[in-house]
Amino acid sequence: MPVRALRVQNLRKSYRDVAAVSGLDLEVRTGECFGLLGPNGAGKTTTIEICEGLTTPDSGTVEVLGLNWKTSANQLRQRLGIQLQETQLSEKLTVLETIRLFRSFFHRGPDPAACIGLVQLEEKRNSRVGQLSGGQKQRLALACALAGDPDLIFLDEPTTGLDPQARRQLWDLIEQFKHSGRTILLTTHYMDEAERLCDRVAIMDRGRSIALGTPRELVVSIGIEHVVEFASGGARPLDTGPLLRLDCIRQLEHHNGFIRLQVAELHRAVPALLAELDRQQMPLTGLRTHSATLEDVFVALTGRHLRDE
Repeated sequence: MPVRALRVQNLRKSYRDVAAVSGLDLEVRTGECFGLLGPNGAGKTTTIEICEGLTTPDSGTVEVLGLNWKTSANQLRQRLGIQLQETQLSEKLTVLETIRLFRSFFHRGPDPAACIGLVQLEEKRNSRVGQLSGGQKQRLALACALAGDPDLIFLDEPTTGLDPQARRQLWDLIEQFKHSGRTILLTTHYMDEAERLCDRVAIMDRGRSIALGTPRELVVSIGIEHVVEFASGGARPLDTGPLLRLDCIRQLEHHNGFIRLQVAELHRAVPALLAELDRQQMPLTGLRTHSATLEDVFVALTGRHLRDE
């Protein structure tokens, strides 16, 4: 396999007057789990559909496993696994019948029973698809994507709408595939998902990549180690000016009833915050802290929250 499993250069796609992808450059290395992150409408799904050969770009170059869709479409279809954002499966077929159907599309691949075992649906092998839970349907969709023993698998928002337990189960399955040495391109707007699964990530916003690197590299790049969120219940608004003058506090904003501080040194910022609240005689009614995440990277780069989109 080539060193680069996927290469995208100057990719553009518009729908009428709306630019979904605007000059995107991207490289995915063989054997890595690469994440495309960003809010809804950032261009993630359009990008992945172009790479899957489902959508034609307006311009740009797409090279998949060293091949391109114009000259090697049949060969590529045999080497890719695809889980769409919403996979529509026949609800009258059983789990085993569904896997047999998808396995028949490929020249190679695991036995259908083994494929069912990979996604831990043995007890449901004779159940109809319509009887499965949301998490079980997502696992079945992943099994269908694995039916051809793919070299590269595309996962588009694979855990959207799942409860926390179902999400963790799907994460475990994705990690198993990753550890087998295959390549994964994953789109998500869940930052915790990307931090757990992805070797590298590109954060997209309005059709462009605005940051690229490992999750740790991106967090370090914004110079923020921690985030402190607090609320005060005083009769008058808190004067935040003194807090902004502290060198350990990088940024301050109001969000969902809390004041949110991006800080470089937690051990200095929290005592300074408490001292300032005491000086202004403002009671503390809520306090929480966390280490900086990819969500904080997005906020630092765009001034917006993913969940606000």
